[in-house]
Amino acid sequence: MEQITKVIDYSQQFSILEISYIIASVLYIIGLKRLSSPATARGGNLWAAAGMFLAILFTIVFHKVKQDDGTYEGIQNIPLIMLAIVLGGIIGWTAARKVKMTAMPQMVSLFNGMGGACAALISLMEFPHVPAELVEYHGMLNGYTLSVILGLMIGSVSFAGSMIAFGKLDGKIGDIKASWLRYLNMIILAGLLIFVIYILQLDYKPSMGLVYIFAFLALFYGVSFVMPIGGADMPVVISLLNSFTGVAAAMGGFLYDNRAMLTGGILVGSAGTILTILMCKAMNRSLLNVIIGAFGGKSKEGAADIDKTTREVTLSDAAILLSYSQKVYIVPGYGLAVAQAQHLCHELDVLLSSKGVEVKYGIHPVAGRMPGHMNVLLAEADVPYEKLVEAEDANKEMPNTDVVIVIGANDVVNPAAEEDPSSPIYGMPVVRVWEAKNVIVMKRSMAKGYAAIENNLFYHPRTRMLFGDAKITLQKLIAEIKSL
Repeated sequence: MEQITKVIDYSQQFSILEISYIIASVLYIIGLKRLSSPATARGGNLWAAAGMFLAILFTIVFHKVKQDDGTYEGIQNIPLIMLAIVLGGIIGWTAARKVKMTAMPQMVSLFNGMGGACAALISLMEFPHVPAELVEYHGMLNGYTLSVILGLMIGSVSFAGSMIAFGKLDGKIGDIKASWLRYLNMIILAGLLIFVIYILQLDYKPSMGLVYIFAFLALFYGVSFVMPIGGADMPVVISLLNSFTGVAAAMGGFLYDNRAMLTGGILVGSAGTILTILMCKAMNRSLLNVIIGAFGGKSKEGAADIDKTTREVTLSDAAILLSYSQKVYIVPGYGLAVAQAQHLCHELDVLLSSKGVEVKYGIHPVAGRMPGHMNVLLAEADVPYEKLVEAEDANKEMPNTDVVIVIGANDVVNPAAEEDPSSPIYGMPVVRVWEAKNVIVMKRSMAKGYAAIENNLFYHPRTRMLFGDAKITLQKLIAEIKSL
């Protein structure tokens, strides 16, 4: 009778744990769905966070581990687990509260790298515990070993790559433009795959020394494939590394038979992959070139036969031109984030709208330093989501637009993408602002953009340069418009 009671008790606990994982998975999906709109994104984060909290809580309370004597034992070291959760929560909360919008891509890369590191460490810890009965009957070719090896490889690549991406975004690491890196990356990737095949075909458990060599090679590949990638291509890299972390987490879900971990990893991995494909399309790149680190190209100057004469516009002339326009487009870029002028940009939008001017925002998918950077930036300033127009749709309206204001954008409005086959950005979809009747470019100087190439838009006959810090210039421009 006592044994039956124990079985029933364990079955109830097991069922509760599995049900909690299903609920957590549903909450993840609801949260992800709500992230698709700025109006519900905040709530989406909370829904997903609630799912994660539920999964962690029920795992601590109800998860049981089978012992050698056939009994089941709950999770140990709960005080240490709670301490880690509290410390991690404090660090994450503080970092998220204090990070500047310009540094948001760095934080995303850092946090993503931590996820990859966790997946890799889990695999290193679990490799010695590959069940002996699996090795005896199937050798190393079993699901447990495959999950461990793939989690270690993908997690290590994600961690190392994310750290390099963090350094590049923060300006601490430069690019290495060398054609031989492409071949080195392919050789390393082939070596990793050979390692995986070799380990899986063994009839015995290999030494941890071999596993550490494999982990080091994966870390090295994470560094080598991100190093040659130019800064302008970082949005795609961040998205790709994010998908890697998701896949590595899913391997952990397989390893522990944890449905919540598996679902979360699959959602992150699939969403990151889809976003990577969309980013590649927006950058006119192939996914294969991303993986082998063949992104970007050598910087080239613009066409030499154009008239490189810039034309400036005064604040008063710009104010008059904007005030008496019918349709105005604002095309934001990273410079807007650097100047922290998004609120003033929205104030200009509201002011012009009060004068009967139709104002919209042309959003390029890779403007800024990470996917959706400009959307997040403008949402912070309470710009209505309906005013944010994707580049493809904005291009259709450019010929009927009276004025386009380019604030801090550079490469995403460069005509070289369509006119100069020698340019490294040739073929990349851009916002064709030069088709508008008038273009006002707000920049501090004539400096090149993140892709390190010259922008011939600055010399276009319809372009007028308004030099100065975006925040200060917008303040003066708003005051000038109000005085009319």
